[in-house]
Amino acid sequence: MSEAVLPVVPTRLTFAGWRAHIAALAMLAAAILAIFWRDAAAMAGIWWNSSTYEHCLVIVPIIGWLVWQRMPLLAAIEPRAWPLPLFWIAFGGLGWLVGEAAGVSLARQLGLVMMLQGAVATLLGRGVTAGLLFPLFYALFLVPAGDGIIPALQTITARLCMVFLALVQVPARIDGVFITTPAGLFKVAEACSGAKFLVAMMALGVLVANLGFRNWGRRAIFMAVCVIVPILANGLRAFGTIWVAQYRGAQSAEGFDHVVYGWFFFGAVIALVLAMSWTFFDRAADAPPFDILRAEREAAKQRAIWPLPAAAAAVLALSLAAPVWQIAATGIVRTSPDIGLITPAGWTQVSDPKGAPWSPRFDGAQGPAAHYRNAQGEQVDVVLAYFGQQGDGRSLVGFGHGAVDPDGPWSWTADLPAPADGRAERLFGPSERVVVSFYDVGGVVTGSPARVKIETLKRRLFGGPQYAAAFLVSADEKNGGRAAVDHFLAGLGPIKPALDHMLKVR
Repeated sequence: MSEAVLPVVPTRLTFAGWRAHIAALAMLAAAILAIFWRDAAAMAGIWWNSSTYEHCLVIVPIIGWLVWQRMPLLAAIEPRAWPLPLFWIAFGGLGWLVGEAAGVSLARQLGLVMMLQGAVATLLGRGVTAGLLFPLFYALFLVPAGDGIIPALQTITARLCMVFLALVQVPARIDGVFITTPAGLFKVAEACSGAKFLVAMMALGVLVANLGFRNWGRRAIFMAVCVIVPILANGLRAFGTIWVAQYRGAQSAEGFDHVVYGWFFFGAVIALVLAMSWTFFDRAADAPPFDILRAEREAAKQRAIWPLPAAAAAVLALSLAAPVWQIAATGIVRTSPDIGLITPAGWTQVSDPKGAPWSPRFDGAQGPAAHYRNAQGEQVDVVLAYFGQQGDGRSLVGFGHGAVDPDGPWSWTADLPAPADGRAERLFGPSERVVVSFYDVGGVVTGSPARVKIETLKRRLFGGPQYAAAFLVSADEKNGGRAAVDHFLAGLGPIKPALDHMLKVR
């Protein structure tokens, strides 16, 4: 299909209006990044330090290239300040505020990117935004999002392993993300979930779909391939590791996994997907990067035009609104109380605990931990973790926080029937153990992580007590398991008054 003949346009951005708008945009972008420097620095740190998101380092220059590719055509469109994208900035600020209140860094970082997108659209106008639509959309891939799909991908990978093991007639039993074969016990860990490949493949797939396809149906099919193929390939890789261990031993399997996983896997998946899709590309390599006629029509539709200084001031004011609200709502943080544990009747604190050591993870929290034993020989491990205020990296619930330390030897295997206002879990590691958790958010006791998020959000948006605490009681199955935990909690009595006493709430 022949492409439309392009109008002759300038090859450099020579208009005085362009220079003024670009200068204003550069200053505003710098101001927004300075206001939200913590989130910008955290995002860049994740790109640099996390193998799952290191592809984001490449997305930055890709966006620059996409913009540079459009510059000759964009020079034909006059930039004009446009008030409508201020709503996008407001949504981004609201998202940042909710993320700050709930301690969700993903929401804060997404809000930051949205505010930057809105600043571009506001200062450059409707026509230029139409020409920059894909680069602006592609900037969303700068947000390190994907940790939330890791548990689901672990489960899918484990089930795919079982399918492949059945095909080669290797006897196997699955328990959550644990697979037992005659060669031993295997765990589909977070690093083996395939999340890093899927997230990177999605970013690559969107870019290729834009550059290689014009038909939206073909784009949708291609994106489905970019999701399905990496998941299947990662399941095959994990199966290969178990299969090698079955016939060559665990040491050979570890070497096989490192070679396949680190050197060849992602390259092979990319090559396979591109090879499958190459013949279906329907966009010419020399096609214009965007429809200039459509962009000019969009520019003509823009009725409201603001003076550039007023638009810049509005962008800055909206960007400042969310952090100012957050500071006003949180108020004064409660100072650290003199917290302590309660010893129920019939229990004695001991310094010689039996069984495999266990401890939860709550970075930035303070509070005691102790071991208790009763006359029947049952033993429980008790932890009280206190935050004067939750924040980034200091939260009751979230990735890496809770009964399971991701850097430790224990793994979650199942939820168990829970007591009132609590949560019960079964862990597996050096042995099996039960953990019952209670969360106190400003005086509201719950065992629901979702309720913790909601209560934290309410207090950080509208004010109220900011403190939060986690109270965990755990027992190894060899030391009484769930029965020991229940006996200890029965000795404490109702959990709300017990927590108030331990936290010295007045």
